[in-house]
Amino acid sequence: MPLTERGKAEALAVARRIAGKWHPAFVYTSPLSRCVLTGAAIASACKIQSASIEELNDIDYGKWMMRTYAEMQVSEPELYASWFATPHLVRFPGGDSLQELASRTADALRFVLELHADQTVVMVGHDSVNRALLAQLADLPLSSYWILTQDPCCINEIDIAANRIQIRSINETSHLGGLASSRSG
Repeated sequence: MPLTERGKAEALAVARRIAGKWHPAFVYTSPLSRCVLTGAAIASACKIQSASIEELNDIDYGKWMMRTYAEMQVSEPELYASWFATPHLVRFPGGDSLQELASRTADALRFVLELHADQTVVMVGHDSVNRALLAQLADLPLSSYWILTQDPCCINEIDIAANRIQIRSINETSHLGGLASSRSG
């Protein structure tokens, strides 16, 4: 799904926030267009380059792709209930499990750390990608997936240095003003 007008405004707001607070060396994004466009806005504001990497791609919802939660609740009520109660035990029909997503996000982080040791880097992913990565960095089980809220264009600030991980902020949206009150594409 492409960015809406609100999504474009949020991308510009997060770009301004990042450019004003940090000096990133590079931006990596999911290959999906809404992340590529958000990453391009950040890269432009910071006067750096961006590139997409497959490991930051959204979870593959398989047969659930492009369907609403309301549709899934009616058509597959047991799987729908499981997704919200025990997400770590779900594999989407024809798609991913959280374990596969967690493996991909760990690969993305390793890739970035190998190329950019001691540099600030921006990673632009999806709420599912962010949740899986945050759970791993906080040493939380994948069953905690729904505990970690992720609004569009939020900032999660994580310091990784000398094999030490510090999570400084999660789901920070002050830069969005009133825009963060409703989800956008």
